[in-house]
Amino acid sequence: MSLMHEVDYQIFGDDLQYIEVELDPQEAAVAEAGAMMYMEDGIEMETIFGDGSGQQGGFFGALVGAGKRLLMGESLFMTVFQNRGMGKKHVAFGAPYPGKVIPVRLSEVGGELIAQKDSFLCAAKGVSVGIALQKRLGVGLFGGEGFIMERLQGDGWAFLHAGGAICQRDLAPGEVLRVDTGCVVAYQPGVDFDIEYVGKVKTMLFGGEGVFFARLTGPGKIWLQSLPFSRMADRILSASAKSGRGGKEEGSVLGGLGRIMGGDTH
Repeated sequence: MSLMHEVDYQIFGDDLQYIEVELDPQEAAVAEAGAMMYMEDGIEMETIFGDGSGQQGGFFGALVGAGKRLLMGESLFMTVFQNRGMGKKHVAFGAPYPGKVIPVRLSEVGGELIAQKDSFLCAAKGVSVGIALQKRLGVGLFGGEGFIMERLQGDGWAFLHAGGAICQRDLAPGEVLRVDTGCVVAYQPGVDFDIEYVGKVKTMLFGGEGVFFARLTGPGKIWLQSLPFSRMADRILSASAKSGRGGKEEGSVLGGLGRIMGGDTH
């Protein structure tokens, strides 16, 4: 088991948040490439091969971790930010889209968390970011975002990002909650995750809520998001398609005035 680095942190912002991690000398944080916002002098970046856990398995262990990340569609590499200077130093990581940063101390949730792909933002060095394959055929065929998920393991802090508002719930044993598949951010391994067919044809055709729900059965903690990135992207693409080039179908006086003031009179 690799040594977990103890880190302090502070979250800034409201709807567009970033997290600042405080590192003592030789402490380190690990993050996906491209997540870094700023870092103070004395912090050094290093690209590592594998899942970020710092496991002692040598090259083979790193190769296994990298293979898991490749299967998830992620990069083979992660970035470590280590304080090589004197005194405390800070490194910050920015959220990729509007939402909230969710801090989770893995030791307080049993040392393991199953998370939606792309929700991982950063963690204390020593946290392993691997793969969690859903076993049920229904999940594999119809789960969409839910089929291949990330498995975070360790004792330290892990930081997730979710879109919109965050809902955290503690499901009692046998308690069932039906959720849009894209709204599931993370859950403890004790929670049973399955896919449930909505039902009636008219619901499928006209309901607008999709054909399948995620069925979460307790016991365990779950984290949900009100605005999955996929939903936000669909709305943006839909609006872009309706407006066309130059926004000619914006349908408002303000839209027309904006184009005139902006010089778009063609």
